[in-house]
Amino acid sequence: MGEIIGAGIVAHAPTIMMSKEDRFELNEGKEISLVPGLHRLKAEVLDVLKPDTIVLFDTHWFTIVEFCIAAHGRRTGLYTSDELPRGMKQIPYDLKGSPALAHAMAERATEAGVRTTAIDDPWLPIHYPTVNLSTFLQGEEEWVSVSHAYSGEPDDFLKVGEGIGRAIAESDKRVVLIASGSMSHRFWPFRQIPLHEASDPVHISSPEAREADMERLRWFAEGNHAQVIDTMPDYLRHAPEARFGHYLMMAAACGGRGWKAKGRQFSDYENATGTSQVHVWFDKPDGGWN
Repeated sequence: MGEIIGAGIVAHAPTIMMSKEDRFELNEGKEISLVPGLHRLKAEVLDVLKPDTIVLFDTHWFTIVEFCIAAHGRRTGLYTSDELPRGMKQIPYDLKGSPALAHAMAERATEAGVRTTAIDDPWLPIHYPTVNLSTFLQGEEEWVSVSHAYSGEPDDFLKVGEGIGRAIAESDKRVVLIASGSMSHRFWPFRQIPLHEASDPVHISSPEAREADMERLRWFAEGNHAQVIDTMPDYLRHAPEARFGHYLMMAAACGGRGWKAKGRQFSDYENATGTSQVHVWFDKPDGGWN
């Protein structure tokens, strides 16, 4: 029997890939907390757990009519971002995959009611949530990326996550889930962005978005995932990244409304050009996820 041995919301903001000098210049002479947070996650969590596989819910892999799961035996190459080619360019990646698990997750998610397809096309693009985080967190484990159908509603994400959780339980893998994306995710208008690049959360797009994020961070700390799921219609007003599908798929795989794992922050709650960034990790309780 397979199992999920850890799960987390982990930010992939482009600033983490900048040089230390550039990060300090952007952030009023200080380090952003996301970078040391990633180093801590690697040393204190992943190096201890030693998962067989990391399943990463990639908020930049946009699909529309179906969800997709990367089923390659290996993905390797150099990545340059079309969004920010000046800051994220020619980043090497070499990721061992888990084809059998990818196919099983796609099958179980489809059976749960949401069309999901395993894809092993060698020319399939890779996206920077996967590349950026693997740069910091990769060990000897396999990596599998899951897309986001931007047409999806909360229930669709929950059903995909439910299917993924079932496939993991039926496997022989010890799996870590990473929901890679931000919380509220509105950018400042182009000409205002230079005024709001520091990490201080005062620069989040609106006080209302900041308060909605902080409310959910409190619920994460309490292990109150049912409240996060039940209030999604209200939270969508604040434009969480990818309709918060990365979190919803992860939560559903871990038990959905019954999931009680308490979150611990591995970074501050930070701004990135108006969007919110944070690392929150959920350890597997001694008694299991539910």
